[in-house]
Amino acid sequence: MQIRQVLTKHILFCRIAKDRIIRRQMVKLISVMCMSLWTKLVKILQYQPNRNREGFVLKETPQERAKLADQQPAEKREAASFNKPKGERGERRSTLRKPHKVHEAPAQEDPDRVSPSLQVNKKRIYEIYGLPANKDFIIRDFTVALKPPVQAFALFMEGLSDKASVNQYVLQPMMLFSNFHQQTDGYLLDYLEKRVLITNQVNQYDSFEKIVGGVNYGATAIFIEGCAKALVVETKGWDHRGIDTPSNEPIIRGPQEGFGEILRSNTALVRKYIRSAQLTTEMFKLGKISQNDVAVMYLRGVANQSLVAEVKRRIQSIQADAVLDSGILEQYLEDRPWNIAPQVMATERPDRVAYMIMQGKVAIFLDGNPYVLVVPTTMFDQLHSQEDYYLRPLYGSMLRLIRAFAFYVAFLTPGVYLAIVLFHKEMIPTELLLAIAGARERVPFPSFVEVVIMEVSFELIREAGLRVPGVLGSTIGIVGALILGQAAVQANLVSPILVIIVAVTALAGFAIPSYSLQFSLRIVRFIYILLGALLGFVGIVFGLFIQMHMMVSLKSFGVPYLSPMTPATKTSGDVVFRVSVFNWEKRADYLNTQKDNLQPRVARGWVKKNSKPDETE
Repeated sequence: MQIRQVLTKHILFCRIAKDRIIRRQMVKLISVMCMSLWTKLVKILQYQPNRNREGFVLKETPQERAKLADQQPAEKREAASFNKPKGERGERRSTLRKPHKVHEAPAQEDPDRVSPSLQVNKKRIYEIYGLPANKDFIIRDFTVALKPPVQAFALFMEGLSDKASVNQYVLQPMMLFSNFHQQTDGYLLDYLEKRVLITNQVNQYDSFEKIVGGVNYGATAIFIEGCAKALVVETKGWDHRGIDTPSNEPIIRGPQEGFGEILRSNTALVRKYIRSAQLTTEMFKLGKISQNDVAVMYLRGVANQSLVAEVKRRIQSIQADAVLDSGILEQYLEDRPWNIAPQVMATERPDRVAYMIMQGKVAIFLDGNPYVLVVPTTMFDQLHSQEDYYLRPLYGSMLRLIRAFAFYVAFLTPGVYLAIVLFHKEMIPTELLLAIAGARERVPFPSFVEVVIMEVSFELIREAGLRVPGVLGSTIGIVGALILGQAAVQANLVSPILVIIVAVTALAGFAIPSYSLQFSLRIVRFIYILLGALLGFVGIVFGLFIQMHMMVSLKSFGVPYLSPMTPATKTSGDVVFRVSVFNWEKRADYLNTQKDNLQPRVARGWVKKNSKPDETE
């Protein structure tokens, strides 16, 4: 008996010890898992980018900080070096032969170069453009009025070139007035360029690629017998839409002009707001076949140099036959094309582009498109409207709070409704619960199907209203929504409370100023509807966590998407609330601009100096 009792006690002791060891191990495992989850959560919220995966991070460097301290002397040196000849600046000069005299023109064998023989050049033009089958291009043979006369021909595109300019500024001077000057020695092309042609832009090219590019953009090319170069004369003049009010970004107080389809008109609209020599525009060609003009505009001395270099690198690295719209260009440029959030700001307002350039951002113009891309952008930029800055601070702050409320209503309301109705009925007051139950008594569909039917119907009405031309489109949107909503309620297909929820959700979506952000909210809304119907509030919270993770890990040209909130950076306070204009003393810290100060501490010169503590001029 004693041995059995001893064995029993020993077995119990071993079991207790084993249970304690297991419990300790379980506690240790749970603590390790909790610490691992906490570490991952902290990393997500603090946002530490993956250096190995990301190719571009916008940050300050020691060299840039040194340049900030030595900014004024550097600008003087740059201006001095700019005024020097190209040979003194150390630039490599292209080895172009000077224009030949008519009697000295050698034979040209390269088919991509202009030949001194007029017939060879005409044959090459016929091959390039497929003449005479191609009816868009016109060749005009004429004789240059010299002694002796010289044969030539002009090439231009009908529809893109202004015929009056071709006749008055190209053909007429060369055919009638070119023999007014007795001294005609020297190079014939130089003589025609400097003393005969009276247009504002005349270039000499010996490459058919450059000549064809100019003709395709409305210029007139002049080929002369015996000259191994051609004159490309500016004669653009096509029909285009004039400056009109912005159709998708209307405001009540502020400028009422928007961008058009002409690139140079759009850049001029921005220069009307920023009349500074530091405002720089660089031009590029995009598309192997289309050869569209792309302009990159930034404020020299303010914008981060690495940001400007990265924008130009991405544009120049695009390998495509054609990029016809800024929406296509946006997809080529953004960091994560499959992320649902817009990573590039697209606007048709010149004043908004000018404001963002002043902040240190970079604008991208595409010829033939009324939308200008601005990078980098944040989620708060997408929620702001330019009218916020034209109103008083309290008015602008109220509008921003309304938009912030509409932002969450636009994608959470239907999902929260399903979560409450299906899983959390105790949260609804008894009277309201009875009213909802009574309204849904004759509805044959579950709540989830009911919500999906209403949301899909509203999306159909919205799309039909946009695609139907003219006034009929808005009529279909209004009448369709009223008639279908009323008919669906009377037919007991949906409940009246759901019609109100869908209508409020749609109105909240229309309150978002960014069209791209509206689209993203419309897609996310269906995801939250599914999560609310399956998991209730647990699904809603899970969806918010995933969405926050996606937003925190997203970057736009090296700038975190939730800046300046996450990661927290210095700001003037003009993020959620609209601060006074005389408090815009600093540019956004996350842009790492070369010049941080936007204005002095005392911007209102009439205010007494002691009105602000510790202020400096």
